[in-house]
Amino acid sequence: MGARPSRRRPAYPPVTLDALPPELLVRVLSHVPPRALVTCCRPVCRAWRDVVDGPTVWLLQLARDRSAEGRALYALAQRCPPSSEDEEDLPLCALARFCLRAPLGRNLIFNSCGEQGFRGWEVEHGGNGWAVENITLVPGAPSQTCFVTSFEWCFKRQLVDLVMEGVWQELLDSAQIEICVADWWGARENCGCVYRLRVRLLDVYENEVVKFSASPNPVLQWTERSCRQVSHVFTNFGKGIRYVSFEQYGRDTRSWVGHYGALVTHSSVRVRIRLS
Repeated sequence: MGARPSRRRPAYPPVTLDALPPELLVRVLSHVPPRALVTCCRPVCRAWRDVVDGPTVWLLQLARDRSAEGRALYALAQRCPPSSEDEEDLPLCALARFCLRAPLGRNLIFNSCGEQGFRGWEVEHGGNGWAVENITLVPGAPSQTCFVTSFEWCFKRQLVDLVMEGVWQELLDSAQIEICVADWWGARENCGCVYRLRVRLLDVYENEVVKFSASPNPVLQWTERSCRQVSHVFTNFGKGIRYVSFEQYGRDTRSWVGHYGALVTHSSVRVRIRLS
């Protein structure tokens, strides 16, 4: 019996990504994770760099998030696209920074519990100054440490640059953004304390636009040692917000040498989309 003729598939010439039409190249690259897209794909050639530097590939990434917040964000990105005016001053385009930094829901306060000492904080010491100590666990805190104040007013502040954290200015100005701030504070069992919190939203020139202040009642001596939370949500704050100034004050009520004043930890600033 004769052998069957072999059925060979026709040989197609190999297709490289460089040969793809621009619209297909954008779609292929949109499946690459953001950090790899910037660090690995962008340096390949000018065509790939132009894709990564443009908004389309990043909009396609945003469009894949089908959660309620993801859909709302994609609609806002189309309705309030970032301006190109600041592209020369900041690395990458605004949508690329947003996808890389992933600011929504992330705590934008650096070193919130003192796990890295006082890095990231502007500090003014009163009495024996601030110190960092261990504390019982606060829910959700990244570290079991806290900042402790002394017998005179101690002050510390952190300035959060929302644009550098990845939130583009037009998104901040859209009236669909909420800024949620929170702080945990408490006292030692054997010494009372006083605590103050002030959070200010500032414009690009660091002028105050809106402010939240909290002055809880002092904790009395021999009160059970525990932490309490203070929180606030900024909404409908208008246009032009660029910075969040997070400011804490504390001291003890007995004027004892050492660190017997207010404990503060797990400070947070989070940005979210308003869905309602």
